[in-house]
Amino acid sequence: MSATKPMRQRVEEYVVELQDTIVAAFEKLDPNAGPFKRDSWIRAQGGRGQSCVFPSSSSSSDASTNTTSILEKAGVNISVVHGVLPPAAIKQMKADHSTIPSSADPATQKSLPFFAAGLSLVIHPRNPHAPTVHANYRYFEITDPDQVDENGEQKVVAWWFGGGSDLTPSYLYEEDAVHFHKTLKDACDNHGQGLYGPFKKWCDEYFYIPHRGESRGIGGIFFDDLCDALHKKLDAEAQRPRTPDEIFAFVRSTGDAFVPSYLPILEKRAKAESTEEERRWQLLRRGRYVEFNLVYDRGTKFGLATPGARIESILMSLPETARWEYMSEMGTDEESREGQLLKVLKSPRDWV
Repeated sequence: MSATKPMRQRVEEYVVELQDTIVAAFEKLDPNAGPFKRDSWIRAQGGRGQSCVFPSSSSSSDASTNTTSILEKAGVNISVVHGVLPPAAIKQMKADHSTIPSSADPATQKSLPFFAAGLSLVIHPRNPHAPTVHANYRYFEITDPDQVDENGEQKVVAWWFGGGSDLTPSYLYEEDAVHFHKTLKDACDNHGQGLYGPFKKWCDEYFYIPHRGESRGIGGIFFDDLCDALHKKLDAEAQRPRTPDEIFAFVRSTGDAFVPSYLPILEKRAKAESTEEERRWQLLRRGRYVEFNLVYDRGTKFGLATPGARIESILMSLPETARWEYMSEMGTDEESREGQLLKVLKSPRDWV
């Protein structure tokens, strides 16, 4: 992509390309399950998107609902939206994004135009031995209609990238954890040796369920408010702020790493033999996934509070089935495979 294009256009082109690549990889892995449903939509307030979801139909006669399919529920969504942020929304965002300038102070009661583009996915495999995975890559910018840049366009007064990828297994396979983290680390290391460590730690801290005292999964990488100033702060090797082009190149590397980080694990575990007890544990772990997404996840809460939000796409992350048991005994035996997973969730490990 040409560097002369506006960043918003380059990001839009990339997330469309990445969605096609990821969905094609899943469909190739399980060709008999039927295709993902492509659901294109228009946002009345400005923008568009496409949700690619599995299964493609709720009909019991549809091939995609066959219980032999590798995936039980999945979604790979993109959105490219624009509009105006009211002062209250700007105030909320400033808490997490310090680069929003003082000129955007909600006290001025000044609304500002915004643009956001990104890809978000959640994959819930059918087999208890195959891990759930989540990934998200996004770009956000705020412009000021009272200021213009050198091209006569509204000046971008704040911008940042966010995202990452994390793995949530029901049963721990150390070689899978090492493969997933090493693939992400290699993608980070191509842009500086000091990036993977802080982003891995950030992921462990973010995907944490305080009321359970455990992590949602075994982590990956997570970053937010990634702009030139923050990137320099996190990257000990950087002697200068990274340019937007360099940060976008980093985000592309981590996005491109998704398929090689996850698909080999899914292919290896999808056909493993499993028991009803292992399925029960998988559904209990999915219950934890639901708890985090609905109680703590900033993206879910922000989406649900946004006027005109597409609720179906926001709640796509939730599994088709989950389970809660009162005082369940599963996982209480530290020597059991369930207990071994909980031990890691309560004390995150370094995998590479």
